[in-house]
Amino acid sequence: MKLVKLSAVCVVLVLLLSATTLINQHTLLSSKAAGNGFAVLELFTSEGCSSCPPADELLARIQKQAGNKPIYLLAYHVDYWDRLGWKDSFSKPEYSKRQYTYSRQFAGQVYTPQLIINGNKEFVGSDESAINDALTSALKIQTSTSLVFQAQTFQTQYAGNTRFNYQVTGEDNISQLVVALVQKQGMSKVERGENKGRTLSHVQIVRALYNFDRKTEKEGIVTLNLPAPFYTKDWEIIAMLQNPKTGVIHAATRAILTPPMKGT
Repeated sequence: MKLVKLSAVCVVLVLLLSATTLINQHTLLSSKAAGNGFAVLELFTSEGCSSCPPADELLARIQKQAGNKPIYLLAYHVDYWDRLGWKDSFSKPEYSKRQYTYSRQFAGQVYTPQLIINGNKEFVGSDESAINDALTSALKIQTSTSLVFQAQTFQTQYAGNTRFNYQVTGEDNISQLVVALVQKQGMSKVERGENKGRTLSHVQIVRALYNFDRKTEKEGIVTLNLPAPFYTKDWEIIAMLQNPKTGVIHAATRAILTPPMKGT
């Protein structure tokens, strides 16, 4: 029940931030960013939380405006709201566990909506001004580590178990390889709970999360179970290098999915 009380506090915060949101919603990502930085935005949300739709809407705006920038969006639907009137069909306990793991770094804070950037900064998920500033700053940072994640062979209609090569450059010997299978769009009609009667739209929904211990390996092969058919207009795969002790993300990329050439 403590989690719900923390979430209720965010309702007040959302109201206080609404004026700022109206001012800044048209300037999101407008600042020029120099450098080779990246930004991984992880939103912890739930269909059972009345404070969460504004955060989901903000993530959708960022998705539209991100373009080709190295911005990677992940929406985790936590399960601790499911017992309070409405079960979120996108929720999984491992997403709640990931949020609790982050809480060790952020003074035990666990609430919805919570957004974490690059594993080292946290915000109320609807605080558009603060998130925009942090995102722009992240893109300006010079990074020395990079990641390539590419399917060995890929056929849209027969996805299933697909093998991927990964390659790491730079000094990074302590990070895990974390891979998220992401559904780009989703919608639900909520029949109970705090959002009763609302039809909610979602973006960048994490449907599966994989963790691989790469030890000191600079390259390797991993296997993911992808839904078939797997269309890139509906799905994407985001891979990250993350320090399992500190939570800091050192590199991120989208998977390269190249269908085999005809005749091969």
